[in-house]
Amino acid sequence: MSGTGSKDNTRSEEFKRATAGALRAIAQNNEVQVAFQPGPSGLAGKRARLPLPTRALPAAEMARLRGAADSLALRLRHHDDIVHAARMPSRREAKDVYDALEQARVEVVGSRHMAGVASNLRARLAEECEAEGYDRMTRKDQLPVAAALSLLARERMSGEESPAAARRVLEQWRDTVGDEAQQALSDMATAQDDQVAFTRAARKLLAAMDLAEAEVEAEPDESEEGEDGGEESGQQDNAQEGEGQSQSETESMLGAQPEQMEGESADDDSTEQSEEDAAASEGDDRPGGPQQRRERPAGDHEAAYRAFTRQFDEEIAAEDLCDTEELSRLRQQLDQQLQHLQGVVAKLANRLQRRLLAQQTRAWDFDLEEGILDAGRLSRVVVNPLQALSYKRERDTEFRDTVVTLLIDNSGSMRGRPITVAAMCGDILSRTLERCAVKVEVLGFTTRAWKGGQSRERWVADGKPRNPGRLNDLRHIVYKAADAPWRRSRKNLGLMLREGLLKENIDGEALLWAYRRLLVRPEHRRILMVISDGAPVDDSTLSVNPGNYLEKHLREVIRDIEARNNVELIAIGIGHDVTRYYRRAVTIVDAEELGGTMMKKLTELFDEDAAAAWARASVERAPLVA
Repeated sequence: MSGTGSKDNTRSEEFKRATAGALRAIAQNNEVQVAFQPGPSGLAGKRARLPLPTRALPAAEMARLRGAADSLALRLRHHDDIVHAARMPSRREAKDVYDALEQARVEVVGSRHMAGVASNLRARLAEECEAEGYDRMTRKDQLPVAAALSLLARERMSGEESPAAARRVLEQWRDTVGDEAQQALSDMATAQDDQVAFTRAARKLLAAMDLAEAEVEAEPDESEEGEDGGEESGQQDNAQEGEGQSQSETESMLGAQPEQMEGESADDDSTEQSEEDAAASEGDDRPGGPQQRRERPAGDHEAAYRAFTRQFDEEIAAEDLCDTEELSRLRQQLDQQLQHLQGVVAKLANRLQRRLLAQQTRAWDFDLEEGILDAGRLSRVVVNPLQALSYKRERDTEFRDTVVTLLIDNSGSMRGRPITVAAMCGDILSRTLERCAVKVEVLGFTTRAWKGGQSRERWVADGKPRNPGRLNDLRHIVYKAADAPWRRSRKNLGLMLREGLLKENIDGEALLWAYRRLLVRPEHRRILMVISDGAPVDDSTLSVNPGNYLEKHLREVIRDIEARNNVELIAIGIGHDVTRYYRRAVTIVDAEELGGTMMKKLTELFDEDAAAAWARASVERAPLVA
């Protein structure tokens, strides 16, 4: 038996080496790092991640892994991130379609002259269609729009039929896409070798399908730049009007309870700001490329952030969202998926724990009338037992007066590896800091429904009034309360893996919610760490408000929390540059880096001004001696 196991291991290792070599060769880049790990395949810069093969390595699994490797290799070879980002739409659904179209392009272009690669990719696509159950779908709306349009585009570019499992439901899409969409598909097929022209045609398809705004003014030709640039700037200013917010009203919003935030949060007074000020406030760092623009200017009433209704919002404990048996199953699933990563993060956590405990040096006040007998004064006591001021008392430390809140983005784009790693890191962080007498709270934020839920239904029933504000039902989840011990909350973190939980993300209100929870805590030092993989997106809200509505509110909330300085705010972005929002932030390209980054940033926070902290504690807490 041992000989058979050794043979299987050797075969698996040889296959991994061959697959990694083929990936680098097809990508024409020897610097690509290839890792085989549990979970789906993915690409982050020059780091390619492939599913971990089993020991047996059946033929079907080998074909699946080769297809995944070829797909990543062709993206590395034929895809330009800068060109792709230039026309990236802002809405999540449109972004998913845009990404899927580009992936179809690189696979068609890259496999055109490589029969083996083309065969691997066809087999992988057919297996994916069967695994997703496309052959059992009877209605058009059952097939995700990203999958439908990418399959139609792939057919048009390659001239080959889609896999048999998808043909029946895809026929319903083909008959209903319309003439403009058909023309855009033809343009994409013509431009498949030119990524710039292809992205332009892809945006035309998104506009034809009402997924994104037509980008007539967003992408002017160089020859028209001087003529049309002013008009575009004017429209951007209109969309950005009301960027500012009066300090007094923002303060009331930050300190208000949820039910007090129903109305307008501020009067907008920035309609007089110049075009240069508007550009400086927003700049070219808006996520997702060109944003949706409105023809009409945003007035004071439109710019003030508000919710159409809060009746359907929900703040709920994780254990109330599913039964105990399902929580146990999800927790077990989390443990199984992260066995290889847990040891690495646990080492980092132990390092953080040793660092914190080392800094928790015991500090004493001496020469007191009562307390613990001071051994250093023992000779004086022996000589004169009635000698006063021979006692000492231990001081409280900064670390025993600290609370850390971990706020995790529970949006649909976090599905898969990011949310799994975030859940594990929250678990290990809670356990580590609890040993150091630091309270930890783990929170998550999402929405109760896609596309608006009951809030949108109420809005439609009320006659669709203009400028409704936030138009979705919030769901804020408490995975672990600050005062709850880790052992009672560990199962809750598995809930993040529950199918259907992750939906939209409205970051501004979630940040306010976590901030208000921290404000009522008795600890003197409060730390709020946010983990997110993108800008705030809610299709229902953005479809009836200015395109920067949620992002502008997030910026305002962050600015005022950082200005108040009673909570230390830090953010970690997974594949998304959060430094454009937060003063203290770091961006990582791969979810695998999350654990180490969290531990490093917390260590930095506890290391900062340590001497000053002890000096402050001495002044504030030392008893008066007569």
